[in-house]
Amino acid sequence: MSTTNATPWRFRHSLCAAAVSAALLGLSSMPTLAQEAEEAEATEATEEVRRLERIQVTARRTVENLQEVPVAVTSLSEAELLERGIDSIIEISQFSPNTTLQQSRATNSTITAFIRGVGQEDPLWGYEPGVGIYIDDVYVARPQGAVLDILNVERIEVLRGPQGTLYGKNTIGGAVKYVTKTMSGDKEFDISATRGSYNQMDIKATGQIPLVKDHLYFGFGYANMQRNGYGQFLVSDLPNQDTHNYNKDVVAYRATLEWRPNDEVFFRLNYDNTDDKSNSKGGYRLIPSILTNAPVPNSVYDSYTSLPTWNRVETKGWSLLGEWEYSDTTTFRSITAQRENYSPVNIDFDNTALRIFDVPAIYEDDWFTQELQMNYRTDNLSMVSGLYYYEADSCGIFDAILEEFGKSLGLPGLTREVSGCSNSTSTAIYSQGTYYIDDKWSVTAGLRYTRDEKEALVRNGLIFDTVYPESGWIPGYVRGPNVGTPVVLDDKARWSKFTPKFGVEYRYSPDTMFYASFSQGFKSGTFNPRAEVAEPAADPEDVYSYEIGVKTDLTDTFRVNATAFYLDHKNRQYISVFPDPNDATALNQRLGNVGRSDATGLEVEFVWLPMDDLRLYGNVGLIDANFKNVFSFDPNQGQIDITDQFSITNTPSTTANLGFTYDMDVDNGSLRFVGNYAYRGSYDVVELNNLLTQSAYGILNLGVNWYSPTGSWTVGLHGKNLTREEYLVGNYSFVAPDPNNPGQFLPGLGGDTTLIGYYGAPRTVSLTVGYRF
Repeated sequence: MSTTNATPWRFRHSLCAAAVSAALLGLSSMPTLAQEAEEAEATEATEEVRRLERIQVTARRTVENLQEVPVAVTSLSEAELLERGIDSIIEISQFSPNTTLQQSRATNSTITAFIRGVGQEDPLWGYEPGVGIYIDDVYVARPQGAVLDILNVERIEVLRGPQGTLYGKNTIGGAVKYVTKTMSGDKEFDISATRGSYNQMDIKATGQIPLVKDHLYFGFGYANMQRNGYGQFLVSDLPNQDTHNYNKDVVAYRATLEWRPNDEVFFRLNYDNTDDKSNSKGGYRLIPSILTNAPVPNSVYDSYTSLPTWNRVETKGWSLLGEWEYSDTTTFRSITAQRENYSPVNIDFDNTALRIFDVPAIYEDDWFTQELQMNYRTDNLSMVSGLYYYEADSCGIFDAILEEFGKSLGLPGLTREVSGCSNSTSTAIYSQGTYYIDDKWSVTAGLRYTRDEKEALVRNGLIFDTVYPESGWIPGYVRGPNVGTPVVLDDKARWSKFTPKFGVEYRYSPDTMFYASFSQGFKSGTFNPRAEVAEPAADPEDVYSYEIGVKTDLTDTFRVNATAFYLDHKNRQYISVFPDPNDATALNQRLGNVGRSDATGLEVEFVWLPMDDLRLYGNVGLIDANFKNVFSFDPNQGQIDITDQFSITNTPSTTANLGFTYDMDVDNGSLRFVGNYAYRGSYDVVELNNLLTQSAYGILNLGVNWYSPTGSWTVGLHGKNLTREEYLVGNYSFVAPDPNNPGQFLPGLGGDTTLIGYYGAPRTVSLTVGYRF
């Protein structure tokens, strides 16, 4: 549940715009939302009685009070994001139970997202996520570049559970929504600077200019975010490399044009570009290499590499929102967007100074979406209907360089090169409505029909040399004109799916609602982007979700929302790996629908105002998620039962958070003290044959914000992870337990004992100063 959409209930602060982002992507929230929020704030400002705020969300694609929405949703407002010093999507998971949002292994910009035990572990091209990322209802199709920073965001919503009716495929775990603000119509300029640990230096500026009063506005944003690494690359055999590990180097900008020709029609056109040149992220060797004499580093943020340290994620695109309030009951919307990203990356799997298992790669994506939507509302019926079209091309190439193994065979080098494209088209029609039978009872029903078509081409083969994806990858390297690998898969497939939702709501009182619902979602079918032989596509995954919940304001100062759920996750997709004893370079990877899992859980969120100046908030998430039956295929043995080898990853059995805000008036303005303690139980990091389990830990964050009497100046001091917790967020594992020596490992692919961990951010302290002109 959210704390509040507004600034302190006893006074209002005009905060400077926060940090930037690749939410430099978006369209706008509905214009009516900004108007309603302003009216609500004006009403609250005149009241002397301390009470909880009314929180507006768009979880059901229309503006509603959070307490009246029968969906498990957490909402964080712009004020909350700023006052807590939140500058990235990954921190949101602290405030949403049973939610995991993390930077993926080896990169700073790729997201690993799990909600209620459902997500996607492998971010290779063509793979579909299990948690959808949306910016103003525009789907962000790939995890690359999805670790978003924040700019001009009105709120962020986390919807838990499958959202298969209104949001479509690939939301079987849930959805994370960025909702941006429309312009106020006034001339504004905001600038802020942040100085922090590890030489952090961020500059952000946003503004808006009315071109035609009350009709046409121009907005802009710019950010430059720099930070040294949390650690260092200790050894690299390439000269003139930047040795910072876990650093940040992001420049972003955007331009926005809003046009309101009259009170009924609104348009918004956005263009944005984000260029992330942060270094590739090096992992920490958890066990020593048997092929080098380099010791395990002293810091989990230090690493070795034989690859270049540079990395790049460039995302850009445009979007257009058109909205027409046809009548008091009917609104039409058109949402059009086109995006693309380009990402050359260097992933050193073995993290040594030798080329044991290096993977330089290139990811390229572009996609186009078009949605036509109709919102209809009367006194007893609220309905959202629409048509949706999605077209995407996702391509990539990686070179698995196994040079040391090749040398042991007397070869000049050895590389397994894999490349290809996955092109997909999806169309859908959907409708969901709530009918209010009387003042107490209502029913909700929805249905979406989706038709997917996917075409894939995969090249895979051995090259008896050391090669890189393109010339100039390393100094002096020129890719040979005859380098190439054979086509092993060239196929296409179609799927169609109906995903329903049914629910019933009972309003026990004006402040308490009970609800129960059933919903279904699916994750798109896909081909194996690492296929070594022709193989059929995996069928879509299905999730059946059952929920019961209550949303209640027990008093004017105490709110509790709770949800109990059961998920049945069928046809789970997974690439199984079977080593070939006769060929150490072959992975024998087969993609298929390996089985099913289920999850039972409980989520509780609360807000309490014990006194005028103090607010307490928190959440608890409990989940029991397990695989029930998993079958895979071995070329020699046929179908085999491997259920006991699988575990649900990135899903602690317990998540909890307890936070506070405390307000104090001082002679030269006002102060707001903030803090929270976020706890996560133990969780496995690897789905198949897990060797790494992160033990339970907690993160303590504290901050204080000062606001000038006029609201023009703001100063925020924030400390994060003050307890210096070291916690795993990703890994690479290419070892096998030695059956004859417990606690010891046998070498895997590349001939080394490769067991690598990637970690969350260490303790940091930052000071932000902002000014609004």
